[in-house]
Amino acid sequence: MPPEPRAWAPLLAVCAGYFMVILDVTVINVAVPVIGRELSASLTGIQWITDGYTLVLAGFLLTGGALGDRLGNRRVFCWGVAVFTVSSAACALAPDVGFLVVARLVEGLGAALIVPGSLALLQQAYPEPDVRSRAFGLWGSMAGIAASAGPLLGGLLVSTVGWRWVFLINLPVGAACLALTLRHVARSPRRADRALDWPAQVAVVAAVALLTAALNEAGRRGWSDPAVLAGLGLAVLSAAAFVLRERLARSPALPLGLLHSRAMSGGAVIGLLFNFGFYGMVFTASLEFQHQRDYSALGTGLALFPAVAMTMFASVLSGWLSRRTGDRPLVVSGMLLAALGLAGWAAAGPDPAYGLLVLPMMAAGFGTSFALTGSTATVMGAAPPAYSGAASALFNTTRQVGSATGVALGGSLLASAANYGTGIRTSMGIGALACLTAAVLAWGCVPARTRHPDTS
Repeated sequence: MPPEPRAWAPLLAVCAGYFMVILDVTVINVAVPVIGRELSASLTGIQWITDGYTLVLAGFLLTGGALGDRLGNRRVFCWGVAVFTVSSAACALAPDVGFLVVARLVEGLGAALIVPGSLALLQQAYPEPDVRSRAFGLWGSMAGIAASAGPLLGGLLVSTVGWRWVFLINLPVGAACLALTLRHVARSPRRADRALDWPAQVAVVAAVALLTAALNEAGRRGWSDPAVLAGLGLAVLSAAAFVLRERLARSPALPLGLLHSRAMSGGAVIGLLFNFGFYGMVFTASLEFQHQRDYSALGTGLALFPAVAMTMFASVLSGWLSRRTGDRPLVVSGMLLAALGLAGWAAAGPDPAYGLLVLPMMAAGFGTSFALTGSTATVMGAAPPAYSGAASALFNTTRQVGSATGVALGGSLLASAANYGTGIRTSMGIGALACLTAAVLAWGCVPARTRHPDTS
């Protein structure tokens, strides 16, 4: 029997926090041109308004996961919601660009505390595998809905009540999330034996921040630019330093032994690949609709809506099916469908009518969300309870890297191609290849039935 309605309160709380985090990645894209004009921002300032949040979010996810495991995931999640909500208010009241950039950086820090705890709290609140799969499915749908609805909501707010409301809408959502969490989510156990291992945290923050920054700059500077190459090289060195530190540490932040699990490491790579394909599609499609078809910000959001609608439907369906089929069929079929959708766009021709793109977008949105539920359950099911926050952080860090790579590569291809149509078709083709690779990887890494680690 399904849980009582009150039993879904933890899910509502967690999804509200996660929705805010992902929405702020995409909703700002529509508002930035208006913000730049009103605050007299330079191009560099505009870039930092957009990228600063993503850099801090991606860089501090593992730190947020380690803090949650040590101090209690509910406590750290609530800290994150409070920081995110207060910094959103600061963004809305920003008198100048410098103030806004700093507020966005703090907002990204709050987001990095929210995301790892969100999955760990769901795993804690719903120990039954069937119910947990449904909860993971709805959690996963928040990413696709927020990513695709961001341009629609941003365009609506900017064109009616002004850009400051892009941030003000977080205040009631954050307050409700905090109230629901404190009232309906049980306290999380503290793992006092979990050391934070600050050298490892600094190394992973540097690696992810440098990689994300380099990939973002590649879309503007080109892949052969010295600054981009230097950033990529330093990111590799930082990652190597992290691995070395974890091998030597008595209490590592992320035991490398966990990565020996095919389910854990394979699920993380699958998350990277499908975020690469989906967010690359949303980014390049947004540019296509606005710059080539002269859609307004609101019109672009409406044009992307078919992909949004499919994410919610797919997440609910996959959560329901997972207890009957297991996770592997869902991830494999979802990735194959997403690959087919992206390939369909690539094959639609240089200047296809919008009607020809609706089904490919729906297939990509459905397939990605369909696979997300199973891959999330795979990674979290392979994690010992003491490392649930770290596992969530690993999964979401790889997904953020996938998003950044998809966006950066899409922008670079559009900028360097002979014409816009060639660039977007190439981008969609590469995204399709990434999803196909994820399907093959899922066949070997995702268990047919999710294995749950020893809870003793």
